Amino acid sequence: MFDLMGMMGKVKEAQAKIKETQAKLVHLRAVGESGAGLVKVEVNGHRQVMKIEMDDSLINPSDKEMLSDLIVAATNKAMEEIELKIKNEMKAATEGMIPNIPGMDFGNMF
Repeated sequence: MFDLMGMMGKVKEAQAKIKETQAKLVHLRAVGESGAGLVKVEVNGHRQVMKIEMDDSLINPSDKEMLSDLIVAATNKAMEEIELKIKNEMKAATEGMIPNIPGMDFGNMF
């Protein structure tokens, strides 16, 4: 028989664990690079850009458009990396807590 009360308890436990893990995400970091490492962008688990590093050779007013493209590319790579880290953290936090219900996809919940 289906234990609704047990499931509700698990959901509340999972919610608390998710909230706790979300608070810790600020400490996660990911770095994206472009231009063979000439531009590096660091983001945190709250999807905020924390730092941008550029090689001195790129700081040339005539190459402004190329530098902008490299920053965008590095930022996008960092954001992709942090998304994976966030999903892994949230998955680990709720492992075994949320029941596997056929047809329900909790993978995009975070």
